[in-house]
Amino acid sequence: MATISTVSTQNDSAGPAQITQQPLQVAKRLEKFKTTIFTQMSSLAIKHGAINLGQGFPNFDGPDFVKEAAIQAIKDGKNQYARGYGVPDFNSAIAARFKKDTGLVIDPEKEVTVTSGCTEAIAATILGLINPGDEVILFAPFYDSYEATLSMAGAKIKGITLRPPDFAVPIDELKSTISKNTRAILLNTPHNPTGKMFTREELNTIASLCIENDVLVFSDEVYDKLAFEMDHISMASLPGMYERTVTMNSLGKTFSLTGWKIGWAIAPPHLTWGVRQAHAFLTFATSTPMQSAAAVALRAPDSYYVELKRDYMEKKAILVEGLKEVGFKVFPSSGTYFVVVDHTPFGLENDIAFCEYLIKEVGVVAIPTSVFYLNPEEGKNLVRFTFCKDEETLRSAVERMKKKLKK
Repeated sequence: MATISTVSTQNDSAGPAQITQQPLQVAKRLEKFKTTIFTQMSSLAIKHGAINLGQGFPNFDGPDFVKEAAIQAIKDGKNQYARGYGVPDFNSAIAARFKKDTGLVIDPEKEVTVTSGCTEAIAATILGLINPGDEVILFAPFYDSYEATLSMAGAKIKGITLRPPDFAVPIDELKSTISKNTRAILLNTPHNPTGKMFTREELNTIASLCIENDVLVFSDEVYDKLAFEMDHISMASLPGMYERTVTMNSLGKTFSLTGWKIGWAIAPPHLTWGVRQAHAFLTFATSTPMQSAAAVALRAPDSYYVELKRDYMEKKAILVEGLKEVGFKVFPSSGTYFVVVDHTPFGLENDIAFCEYLIKEVGVVAIPTSVFYLNPEEGKNLVRFTFCKDEETLRSAVERMKKKLKK
């Protein structure tokens, strides 16, 4: 057990109260992770009154028709434990959307598992299918829960770095890294934090290497409906890949309802078994009325997604053009609601120092990307902004940077 620092506690025994110091304790597998960078930056934002373009949650609400469905579900008494792997109607809605998106016909009863957000889908997948010592390949930069959950599972992590400007997959490095010892590749497309979308050529290469070496793919596709400049391709839809792929997704990003924590994992029965075994002992079941409302959401007409994409492209344009005018080097973002920039024109030593300066002196929050790498040095020149905010907020943030951020 690792000791990190100390906290004060009060002695409740008879006599005068005494303050003693007790060491904070954490298992060694989680010792390095500390408080998440999102919590740290959001706390600083509140303290300094900064505009938060850091953490990826909208500052506007989700659609009324989905919220009304949740209210109705509560009024209708759908308030007790849901079935462990999902409310039947929601499982069916997930399967129908997956067929529409990929052409694949799946069994909602045997191949869909509803989870408490995609983060739990990731955890259930990793803890249910990865044994201690199993080798798993990660593409860096990566969503921070990946490394933490793999560490909890005792996995051996191998990193492959995607580098600017286009964050292309280094195919030769991937070929030399993957082997018969590799258990799984953890993939995220559209990709957080870079906004990269894996191309069909890249996905085909990854698929062929996985088939050749009998490797699983855990594919995080939460931003699949926020694909701006090319079509999203689901790894499971490629020839020979459904049988070795767990596809993970959620409601929050697409419907601006991140606080509902509704996610799911789609996989063939032989992989679903492991996912469900872990899920049963992580959360057991997910919010019942929210699942009923989520089924309504997934049956939204195509016009909803057309409008969503149009709205986000307008927000993206405001932020990207503003960042360029401020003086950042802005890298292309084809999907998600994130943009990665090079902060070095402003002379700060690294990404954390820059983000702290940006919050305290400029009043804007970004996320330092070094926390998304196995080797933090690889991300020290980059920071991530989000544009999942209303236009007034984005314009205000850009104006603050134009006025106060000095080269």
